[in-house]
Amino acid sequence: MAPSTPRVVVKVDLKKKPWEQDQALHNRWHPEIPSVAQVKAGEFFRVEMIDCMGGTVKDNSSSADIKNADLSISHCLSGPIKVVDEDGVAAKPGDLLAVEICNLGPLPGDEWGFTASFDRENGGGFLTDHFPCATKAIWYFEGIYAYSPQIPGVRFPGLTHPGIVGTAPSMELLKIWNERERQLEESGVEPFSLCEVVHQRPLANLPLTKGCLLGKIEKEAPEWERIAKEAARTIPGRETEETIYLPVFVEGANLSTGDMHFSQGDGEISFCGAIEMNGFLELKCEIIRNGMKEYLTPMGPTPLHVNPIFEIGPVEPRFSEWLVFEGISVDESGRQHYLDATVAYKRAVLNAIDYLFKFGYSKEQAYLLLSCCPCEGRISGIVDSPNAVATLAIPIAIFDQDIRPKTRKVPAGPRIVRKPDVMKSTYDGKLETTRNPSSSSYS
Repeated sequence: MAPSTPRVVVKVDLKKKPWEQDQALHNRWHPEIPSVAQVKAGEFFRVEMIDCMGGTVKDNSSSADIKNADLSISHCLSGPIKVVDEDGVAAKPGDLLAVEICNLGPLPGDEWGFTASFDRENGGGFLTDHFPCATKAIWYFEGIYAYSPQIPGVRFPGLTHPGIVGTAPSMELLKIWNERERQLEESGVEPFSLCEVVHQRPLANLPLTKGCLLGKIEKEAPEWERIAKEAARTIPGRETEETIYLPVFVEGANLSTGDMHFSQGDGEISFCGAIEMNGFLELKCEIIRNGMKEYLTPMGPTPLHVNPIFEIGPVEPRFSEWLVFEGISVDESGRQHYLDATVAYKRAVLNAIDYLFKFGYSKEQAYLLLSCCPCEGRISGIVDSPNAVATLAIPIAIFDQDIRPKTRKVPAGPRIVRKPDVMKSTYDGKLETTRNPSSSSYS
């Protein structure tokens, strides 16, 4: 007998805002957010999700929605979903939740997504000191392939995945998160030389009541403000997210997911750098009793300091030829940093952007492309003092021209004009931007 159609346990209506959904969404992590659905181990079920910006970014010719984005409402997750075994006994703290992704994709009839970089004063990104303006590119899907009118000459298959799959933290773990991130925020940038080079803000994303969605807990409820002041933001990865084998910290696990990506480059460098979309997952879960103790070793002072593990999926684009760019831990001013892999990766990415500029792409087009195409980043050397070495490999086949260096001039060679450009807003901030003295001039 053929398997049954997956049961839809969370459904979204794209005509409604995140806080208007029939099944309440949430954009914070907290153990007291109640579940909206229940599934049994081994059950085949479907979860629908809205995009990371809650439907506020539109398929239009303006980047104003990115420049004025309210990041406090980002990552409206579907769930929590309570998981029980075949006998109806809930997952327990200390168990491991094995989540199998059986199918995924954009919501039918909504086959498009976006890549963007936020304004430097409103989130920024990995290269925000070089690219302070808000930018946006729209991508359209043709089956497994994506193309963008704003980044012409490129087409590639996506590595589709949810940006966030996580279980709810316990109250003890939530306090650990908030305390360590608050210490980082309060200490400022002085102890961290990296902050002088990468220029990311803020240092941490602490609990924030503005834009907070707590699922079934409505704003009028007496406990809402207390929980909103405790609940962790969904922006950084922590001990419970973006994996397949998830530690369980609360009764029922309280599984949540969202932030669907059609594709993403290693590092998602522009921060809103994947191809963000509305989408669905079809899942099956199994409960591994006492799995945390059996399989996960704490890397910290308590048994809660564990990190999930995951398996690489069976489907991926097949590329055989790559152009690889290298970076070392020397910043744009020529200053040496000691074995700093972040500085090295920044240099590799900047080298790749400047190279693609020679083939007719604007720097902004290249920045967004490297955020979302199936490029691969590596820490290639971390032991040879004083330089860490990072590499960024770009698949040659995604371009409609050969981007390799050549011994002779050919019609498909450098400086082919590529228009139109990405949508771009003005930068009204006061922070200075960085220029590489030896770089090609910016468009």
